[in-house]
Amino acid sequence: MRIPNADYLERTGSELLGARLWRLPPHSANTLHRHVLAEEFYFVLEGVGRIRVGEETLTVPRYGGVLIGPQQLRQVFNDTDEDVLWLIIGAPETEFPPGEPPDFSQYYPVDPTQLPPELAGTIWPPPTPE
Repeated sequence: MRIPNADYLERTGSELLGARLWRLPPHSANTLHRHVLAEEFYFVLEGVGRIRVGEETLTVPRYGGVLIGPQQLRQVFNDTDEDVLWLIIGAPETEFPPGEPPDFSQYYPVDPTQLPPELAGTIWPPPTPE
């Protein structure tokens, strides 16, 4: 979905904990997804965050956070005119047994690129320039 992000624990090789920064530009969204085993803590560093969890949409103020358990569909989005910076911490980082190909249908049981109702009419990600 072309959301600028940085994975801060990828280089450490951690299989227990993941930590990422996601900067959502105005009128954008990340994938609609869930995790098999992982819990994730979503924390807003800049702006006002919006996230849908299942059928519910939450507004998270700056320095506020929300914990989302395994199997819950979630999608971070930005329906404002300002950037929003999220810190996402999750564990366990590795959810599938080593050596087995991941079953991505468990992460994406529905179309992961669908946008929340709050972004109806928005084109995201933007078309790639030719």
